[in-house]
Amino acid sequence: MKTTPTRALAAYAAAAIDAAKPRTTAVDHPPEADFAALLRNEFANAVSALRRAEATAVAGLLGKASLHEVVEAVSAAELSLQRVTAIRDRVIAAYQEILRMPI
Repeated sequence: MKTTPTRALAAYAAAAIDAAKPRTTAVDHPPEADFAALLRNEFANAVSALRRAEATAVAGLLGKASLHEVVEAVSAAELSLQRVTAIRDRVIAAYQEILRMPI
């Protein structure tokens, strides 16, 4: 089969169209999501949950928020902190495992 510029352009166009199709995976993440972005989002969510819990606790002390709202906010912050701590522990364990690998 002889390769011509026309065939090469057609193959390139077909590959570009195939690459533009959305891929379905077991976990449906956008294609631009990478590990660093995932960590950034988790840490940002945890910080915002902690700030929201602090603000709600202060509002509860001032009588502007109910006890139920305070408990919900503090529980959400606690879960976020546990999630971030678990991620940190897994990253440290992976790093230690890499350090133990023979060169």
